[in-house]
Amino acid sequence: MSFTQKILIAMAAGIVAGWLLGALGGGTPFVDDVLVGGVLEVVGRAFIALLQMMVAPLVLFSLVTGVASLGDVRALGRLGVKTLALYLATTAVAMILVLSIAVIFSPGEGYTLADGAAYEAREPPSVVDVLVRIVPTNPVRALADGEMLQIIVFALLLGFAVSVSGDAGRRVAGIFADLNHVLMRMVTLVIRTAPIGVFALLARTFATEGLELMVPLAGYVLVVVAALALHVALVYTTLLRVGGLNPVPFFVKLRGVVTFAFSTSSSNATIPVTLDTLERRHGVSNSVAAFTVPLGATINMDGTAIMQGAATVFIANVYGIDLGLGDFVAVILTATLASIGTAGVPGAGVVMLAMVLQQVGLPVEGIALIIGVERLIDMLRTAVNVTGDCVVTCIVARSEGALDVGVYNDRDAGGEDAPGAARATPAPTADG
Repeated sequence: MSFTQKILIAMAAGIVAGWLLGALGGGTPFVDDVLVGGVLEVVGRAFIALLQMMVAPLVLFSLVTGVASLGDVRALGRLGVKTLALYLATTAVAMILVLSIAVIFSPGEGYTLADGAAYEAREPPSVVDVLVRIVPTNPVRALADGEMLQIIVFALLLGFAVSVSGDAGRRVAGIFADLNHVLMRMVTLVIRTAPIGVFALLARTFATEGLELMVPLAGYVLVVVAALALHVALVYTTLLRVGGLNPVPFFVKLRGVVTFAFSTSSSNATIPVTLDTLERRHGVSNSVAAFTVPLGATINMDGTAIMQGAATVFIANVYGIDLGLGDFVAVILTATLASIGTAGVPGAGVVMLAMVLQQVGLPVEGIALIIGVERLIDMLRTAVNVTGDCVVTCIVARSEGALDVGVYNDRDAGGEDAPGAARATPAPTADG
């Protein structure tokens, strides 16, 4: 049984078990406190914690190793410009797409406000604060706090210094390469427990949220789902074809990554699986993937931007507030820039939604209206976020001659979907 099959079975079992717990045993102390709030929460949160434990060192070791192997400083500059431009462009397109759909179908019209609905949002960071905080004052603290942008900047500088330090740099590069290899073995051990963690996470979600909460918010949910599906089917597929790549093998071999991202609702937690799949199954060189994937998990939030656009229109309709063209432009720009500061962890998009709502004068309290379905939407948009990271990575790798096209087109390359096989970095090949 492949890794994808195990994850899918765990997802289905978790949904059914959670629904049964909520429908048949909800309200009883044993079910609510012992099973849902005890066993399932402990197992689910422990699994996420194990993944998050490895993210910061994995990004540091992998990125330093990748940058040091580039050798050419100009190649790093090209890589950064291409990656950043594609990430921001796809996020802006995602916002335009979802706002167009939301304006046509007007989710939220006729919705009756529930009494006492309230949501207390944390103060979101400003764009200036996000840009200033990119450079770490203390890299050790950045690693401890999981500040991904700061870790990426430090790793880039360290990798560059290693690449231009001669013999000393080569010795240090070897140490980081060994650390990266050992850490990936640890990742393999943890990932093998994924079906258990996925079952616990979904069972708890459906036991506490229930399926009935989808009914009053059907319009909002349908707009988000439609926009997410169209973004993947049209935008990502078109980008791959324009980049000279066949979308079919790409999506076939991405199943494990997508299901893992869906079940964990965390781009950061999915980084180990994403890196392994891109390098082993899609033929992307580590020198590119180690740069684009952690960066994408931090700033590429197409799915989150789609949620924010749909939620903005939904909340405006519920409160009877008309949005003009200028408001829509402000939403597009704000959500695109806000994606840079959105952490790749469950629920972070809701915090950044407050920034978007404030920008167009909508009540932040309206966020309470979508909280009921937030967890389910979070799983869907995370899957799209991670898919976007992989699309951009493959396109940039091909443009840099760092994609083994033979491996990419081979649907059986890399074997099973699980990151358990030997992790080998494919040799960069230019295919003309």
